Amino acid sequence: MFNSIKFRAALTVLIFLAALFYLTPTFVSELPDFWKEKLPKDKIHLGLDLQGGMHLVLEVDADKAVDSTLERLSNNLKESLMDNKIRFRNVDRTADKMITLELTDPAARESFEKTLGNNYPDLEIVNSETIEGREKVYLKMHVNRVAEVKKMAVDQSLETIRNRVDQFGISEPEIIPQGDDRILIQLPGIKDTKRAKNLIGKTALLEFKLVDDEHSLEDALKGNIPEGGEVAYGLHLDRETGRQTSAPYLLKSKTLLTGDALESAKVQIGDRFGEPHVAIKFNAQGSDDFDRITADNVKKRLAIVLDGNVYSAPVIQERISGGQAQITGAFTMEEARDLAIVLRAGALPAPVNILEERTVGPSLGQDSINKGTWSCIVAGILIFIFMVIYYRASGLIADLALAMNIILLLGAMVMFGATLTLPGIAGIVLTIGMAVDANVLIFERIREELRTGKTLRAAVEAGYAKALLTIFDSNVTTLVAALFLFGFGTGPVKGFAVTLTIGIAASMFTAVFVTRIIYDYFIWNRKITAISI
Repeated sequence: MFNSIKFRAALTVLIFLAALFYLTPTFVSELPDFWKEKLPKDKIHLGLDLQGGMHLVLEVDADKAVDSTLERLSNNLKESLMDNKIRFRNVDRTADKMITLELTDPAARESFEKTLGNNYPDLEIVNSETIEGREKVYLKMHVNRVAEVKKMAVDQSLETIRNRVDQFGISEPEIIPQGDDRILIQLPGIKDTKRAKNLIGKTALLEFKLVDDEHSLEDALKGNIPEGGEVAYGLHLDRETGRQTSAPYLLKSKTLLTGDALESAKVQIGDRFGEPHVAIKFNAQGSDDFDRITADNVKKRLAIVLDGNVYSAPVIQERISGGQAQITGAFTMEEARDLAIVLRAGALPAPVNILEERTVGPSLGQDSINKGTWSCIVAGILIFIFMVIYYRASGLIADLALAMNIILLLGAMVMFGATLTLPGIAGIVLTIGMAVDANVLIFERIREELRTGKTLRAAVEAGYAKALLTIFDSNVTTLVAALFLFGFGTGPVKGFAVTLTIGIAASMFTAVFVTRIIYDYFIWNRKITAISI
């Protein structure tokens, strides 16, 4: 029996020391170098409501993703029809998300349907009419495909934003879907909220387009935009005055290369003016495409367009191999870093709109911490006094187990990387009450057994045996509820579930296992025959 007590005591001490080990960085501000290098450095992670930060609810404009898909299908369809020598004209997109075109040769209808069926299964013909000897065809995406595009846009936006936030360096962010087209974002500890919003909300659609030098920019600005062209604007920096002015560009609307072909993006400092720029490198396919594009367009200007804004439009002097390019502009170092982050993370498939924005200040969070800490201290003191007065020496044992329970709970949160929130503090207070309840059940059972005339040893064994099932049932039902809260809850609700789940496990361990060791030690080793309870 004594060997069993020693083993259980050693196991308890080991678990307790492990909890203290993980809590050391939280409670000791200055740690030695060897600890920082090889031992755990994580502190208890505080949630948005405790350390301050930003709360955002974004709406993904999934309809824009559908429009982009239709635009791509429309352009690809034009090329397919030309490749198959099917005569057509006036390929347009309507407001109700349709593609219309005119077949100038009605006899080509069969060839058109064959091309459509072989290459564009997402499109279907919904209507057609004959106008002046030409057949006008109305095409629409399948309903299932539209729903798939919208869902994919939300999923991709979620993943892209998560990648951006991770590279931004925010610890313990909360990024989860909310409904069909919304994303909930909580960024604890964020200081520069404006920068964070720009980083998260930037679409970051990178495109390479040729500048149209064949047509008049002045005419285009007056509204006479040539077919296959578009007007875009960029910022021009006057290096003498330092002033930035908006400069118009007439571009060819066809996109030659996109940011999907990027392999990396990093900030570099220019040799000439010492200004930061973003150096980009394409993947294997992108390198081949960029090599071909520059070879075919020597002495022409290639515009680098990000979210519809022209950042630069250099003249292609020669063929560029190696798949490398630069994005220059009047960047600060911070702006260049953020641009590199969004390019590495990838473009959002659709624009996002901020529906809700809340900022929690660090002072409010610190006030919550102080009040939560004091509530735990006051609750602990009151319970300590009550247990000692009512159960005397046994109450002191319960108080010891309770203190250990809190340490184990906090240590487990650090070990698992859990986040402590304000509702989480409420969960800690609740677990304190549950731990006390478990000890009360055991003590009352022992009292009942002692009243029947049993010896102390027999009363303790019977008390623990009879109370165990009741304690297990009550804690398991609470644990199931906590797991459901964790699985389906968000933000504060999940924070409450985390502390409640860990606290239940710790309270059962200390109430049933730890206190039993103390009783067994005194009964079997010290041979005591009576105890105050």
